[in-house]
Amino acid sequence: MGRYRVMPHAPNRRSRVNLDAMSSSPLPPRQVQAGPSEQTVLAVSIGVTLLVAALGIVFGLLSRSFAIVFDGVYSLVDVLMTVVTLLVARLIAAADAGGPQNRRLVEHFSMGFWHLEPMVLAASGLMLTSAVLYALINAVHSFLDGGRVLHFGHAMLYAAVTLVACIVMSAYQLRANRRLKSQLVALDARAWMMSGAITTALLLAFAIGSTLQGTALEHWTPYIDPGVLALVCVLILPLPLGTIRRALADILLVTPQDLRLQVEEVARQVVAEEGFLDFRAYVARVGRGRQIELHFIVPRGQPPRTLESWDQLRDSIGERIGGDPQQRWLTIAFTTDLEWAE
Repeated sequence: MGRYRVMPHAPNRRSRVNLDAMSSSPLPPRQVQAGPSEQTVLAVSIGVTLLVAALGIVFGLLSRSFAIVFDGVYSLVDVLMTVVTLLVARLIAAADAGGPQNRRLVEHFSMGFWHLEPMVLAASGLMLTSAVLYALINAVHSFLDGGRVLHFGHAMLYAAVTLVACIVMSAYQLRANRRLKSQLVALDARAWMMSGAITTALLLAFAIGSTLQGTALEHWTPYIDPGVLALVCVLILPLPLGTIRRALADILLVTPQDLRLQVEEVARQVVAEEGFLDFRAYVARVGRGRQIELHFIVPRGQPPRTLESWDQLRDSIGERIGGDPQQRWLTIAFTTDLEWAE
């Protein structure tokens, strides 16, 4: 079967530490690595998925298996949303690359492209959920209507070819990711492995159906296709639903509690060490990006510090918060007026 997966987030390479003087930390130099890039590995995966999807539609029609046709259609929708995700990733890379050719892009999206990621994920989840629900209803209707007679030879051939593709692609991506260490590639590799497991089960089901032909149990063979389709739908339905839930949380800027607790713990330590009065923390996750605002309430009448001293304190706070600085927008401000922090 084609890949059944949760859509990964597009990679975000923008990092900004906004000071009350709005200064930013420099980006680390990019390193050139040998071997296929992350986008190359994912592009190969997209190409193979398109091929498997086309085979699924053709062999599904030849074998009269709606389960295989659904697999092809699902894979087409899946790869379409993957292409959109990669387009967002390339927009992010182009914006970070700088240069006059990307200046207009940065001017229009000065806050980055994090907000596009959950929008793409929500659209993907809704489309995939609709496809799964339609297929499940069709499977139930077909089961109640007496099933569907299959040409098991074509169905088994498709399952075998798809299983080989799943094994090859998962091995290729796992090997490439030893160097890339990409979350996107890791998710895609797990998706191929999951698809391989499902395809193995389908191959066994079709093989059992083929052996039942010409026996006393042959009257059960028409129920194999709708039964397999219903089982696959039930197994994969939580995946797009989970994608929708996470995307809505990002769109609505729901505060991730683990990140909030981590940021507040660092802020409390800084307040105690520096003799500040209090702090206010505002945390959100948008796609793979983390947006953090920290406002420290400084006592009135403290001896003045140099800007370099405040910058060093900001750098220290950023290091304590941790995480990938390339996927973080961190704002740290100091004020004696509580209203500026509320």
